[in-house]
Amino acid sequence: MSERALRGSRLGAASYEDDREITPAPRQLVGYDCPQSHHFELPFAADAEIPPVWECPRCGGEAVRVDGDRPEPKQMKPPRTHWDMLLERRTIEELEELLAERLELLRSGKIGPEHLHRHNENSSDDNSPKPPEQRRSA
Repeated sequence: MSERALRGSRLGAASYEDDREITPAPRQLVGYDCPQSHHFELPFAADAEIPPVWECPRCGGEAVRVDGDRPEPKQMKPPRTHWDMLLERRTIEELEELLAERLELLRSGKIGPEHLHRHNENSSDDNSPKPPEQRRSA
């Protein structure tokens, strides 16, 4: 009856199997060297594809395989700036024309914040902004 008794265990508990007849999968140790002269080895499965570069566990640098060549750097396109993308849509002449239009609208008071609008000098509006010297005397 004791052979049929249920055994209880908690999560993460040790296995009840013995390791006598278990053989681990074939492995190979691969060495890496980083630019800071750190050397470390990692176990990989015998049939695994070994990466040519690995992050150094000590300094975080890019470590290269001891028995391998340095991988070729990937060809990357230069980053495009906002100006580059703008020039793909409009020419310099179009941009200058657009700037002149927007500045004219801003100066005429049709667009933009109220404090930038040009007011008529003869206007008797009390709410209009005045230069500092006129504010003191009022």
